[in-house]
Amino acid sequence: MRCALCYGDTEDRVRSILLLKTEADRISKRTLIGLDNFAEKIEGFDPYIYQIRKIEDGKCVFLKDNSCSIYKMRPLICRFYPFQLKNLRNSRYAFTYTDECPGIGKGPRLKKAFFERLFEKFIELMKENVPHA
Repeated sequence: MRCALCYGDTEDRVRSILLLKTEADRISKRTLIGLDNFAEKIEGFDPYIYQIRKIEDGKCVFLKDNSCSIYKMRPLICRFYPFQLKNLRNSRYAFTYTDECPGIGKGPRLKKAFFERLFEKFIELMKENVPHA
């Protein structure tokens, strides 16, 4: 579905598209857009330290004609939607989902391999995001 619901605020929900430092740097480098032009610093959401700015209607600055203009390099949080990865502690995680997405229950059933790839991307980005001493 291409409803673009996940790209912005709705009547019932204000969205925050959070970014890891490595994601923000990568987007800036590949788009040649200065970080301050598309992201703002946030606190209290570690390991995320930025959130993507929105345009007047509450939509993501990268939403163009109902499509993501940075789709191939979109942030982890966007890759996961409508799923979320919950930390169950003791190195255990579980995927949950939001039923606000009109695509839930439509189309083919997602296989275990789909979630394994998402989890691998999560691990990869978390390793990249660890500050080096």
